[in-house]
Amino acid sequence: MAQVPVQTIHRDPQLFYWILFPITIVMILTGMLRHYATVLMASEPKKLEQKAVREQRALLHGINLRANYHALSKPSFTARRDALITAFESGAYLKDPNNRGQPPPNPMSDPNAMEGMMGMMKNQMAMIIPNTLIMSWINAFFSGYVIMKLPFPLTIKFKSMLQAGVATRDMDPRWMSSISWYFLCIFGLQSVFNFLLGSDNAANQMSQQMTQMGPQAGQMFGPGVDPNKQFLAEAENLAVIEHHSVLDGVELRLLDGIKV
Repeated sequence: MAQVPVQTIHRDPQLFYWILFPITIVMILTGMLRHYATVLMASEPKKLEQKAVREQRALLHGINLRANYHALSKPSFTARRDALITAFESGAYLKDPNNRGQPPPNPMSDPNAMEGMMGMMKNQMAMIIPNTLIMSWINAFFSGYVIMKLPFPLTIKFKSMLQAGVATRDMDPRWMSSISWYFLCIFGLQSVFNFLLGSDNAANQMSQQMTQMGPQAGQMFGPGVDPNKQFLAEAENLAVIEHHSVLDGVELRLLDGIKV
């Protein structure tokens, strides 16, 4: 049976130093500049009113109860659920009970909402503009180069991810192109930014937003959202829960575990 020949690519070793190192250094410096630019452009957050804080915390209380009810006993959960459902349906935690049932105000006419949207737009522009410039720079000077080979085997599914910009069909998936290295640096330099700038930095804001609370986190208390509808929806979610505790049958499980 004939053996499959090992693929050999004659690659200039200087590409490793003249492409990989510049891209990595530029990505690190750009991340640091993005962090300090975001800090300079950030406006001082305004303090929320006591009723607004109570409104938000009450809704989060219901969400946390729904997510962790199994850690409570049935009487404790029932008491908490009944109290929250009654308060949510009556509007006891609303910031403006008199506006209950009315459509939410137009966010374009709310100065606080406009300021929040401008802050979000600044953060997005601080991410989009540098990444666009670096991507254009790599496409102009380093497009089509294969710069390194990974020391571990990979399946063919990684080929499109690691060899972006290199139109080859038979190349080993372990070879990596310059554009793929750029995308890898976007999500792989978080530990470097945490070491240089601290864990609370704006350089890896894109990856942090992807891995945080979820897509609905920013819409929970955003402009144009009716808090009364959120309270009523959460009351319905709590009402349909069938309680079970992690301690149900714990004695039998313990005896089964210690049986010889």
